[in-house]
Amino acid sequence: MTLKPLFDKVVLKRVEAVETTKAGILLPGSAQEKPEVSEVVAVGPGGKVDGNDVVMSVKVGDKVITGKYSGTEIKLDGVEYTIVSQSDVLAIIE
Repeated sequence: MTLKPLFDKVVLKRVEAVETTKAGILLPGSAQEKPEVSEVVAVGPGGKVDGNDVVMSVKVGDKVITGKYSGTEIKLDGVEYTIVSQSDVLAIIE
């Protein structure tokens, strides 16, 4: 099954962060803070949103930073995704 976002929506997959303490101990995902860096896996076509033209600035494969609590989280085929509006994307990592 695939996700096809509409309008100015962007589908993100969180980038797994492997975190190590100063002593060299690997922290499991449950002990880490939720990362804010995600990879774009699908992008909507843009178009008119609330009467304004929206041109999509992000593309599939971009690494982006979003707000910690932005978007709607879903699980599809055992993989967790977040759907956000393009305006929720704070920066593209180059």
